[in-house]
Amino acid sequence: MNSLWKEKDNVITREFEFADFAGALVFVNRVGELAQKADHHPDILLHSWNKVRITLSTHDKGGVTQKDYDLAEEIDGIEMQ
Repeated sequence: MNSLWKEKDNVITREFEFADFAGALVFVNRVGELAQKADHHPDILLHSWNKVRITLSTHDKGGVTQKDYDLAEEIDGIEMQ
């Protein structure tokens, strides 16, 4: 997991910024595909027309687990493509 993820209050969060709304939507859909495969679903907030905030936590465990770190790494891979 890269250092752009912030851990606080039992969650990890990262903000992503895109050139436009369409790019943000493509990203959200790709995150959704990864989350569905992992059966681990983040909170996703699309805001300010080109920004996406991802928040990960394992709710039934009461905080951040390896599942969250693993999904964060996969999400980071989307951005690099």
